[in-house]
Amino acid sequence: MFVGDRMSRPVISVSPDDPINDVLAMFKKEHIRRAPVLKDGKLVGIVSERDLLNASPSSATTLSVWEINYLISKVKIKNVMTKKVTTVTRDTPIEEAARIMADKKIGGLPVMDSDRVVGMITETDLFKVFLELMGARDKGVRVTASIEDKPGELAKITKAIANAGGDFVSFGFFSGEDASTKILTFKVEGIKQADIKSVL
Repeated sequence: MFVGDRMSRPVISVSPDDPINDVLAMFKKEHIRRAPVLKDGKLVGIVSERDLLNASPSSATTLSVWEINYLISKVKIKNVMTKKVTTVTRDTPIEEAARIMADKKIGGLPVMDSDRVVGMITETDLFKVFLELMGARDKGVRVTASIEDKPGELAKITKAIANAGGDFVSFGFFSGEDASTKILTFKVEGIKQADIKSVL
């Protein structure tokens, strides 16, 4: 699976000269938390809801509401945006985008096609992929097992479940407690829980 299969589009973008209050209102209306900043169609930055809120005055300020509104109206997106933007392409594997976001502690990445922004891949998009991967919306019996990390172990389990009439709905393979084990999580239908225990 690639980023292009799961990215959010069309892209909601902002301009460097947009006032932060206008963009914050737009974020709330569109239910988004970040947007690429485009100038003449080119990516020049990215701005998040946190950037906008951090630029807003504290509730402890002694300024009047008129003074606050005046000062905030002078703050533009170019003053608060992140200029060094990490991006991916449509052909980036979805797990690579997830790794980048986790390593850099960021919640979204613009998706580029040459020098054009064609989408955004966000943490919400990745949560949806995870739900799909784990079969969270599908009925079935969910099984988690610790198995030895050696050739043939996985094949034995899948063959035994299939021979007993089980049909795999989802399948996940994760690191175990140590290097010698793996955690296997799957969901199957067409077989009862007691029968799965017996088979395993």
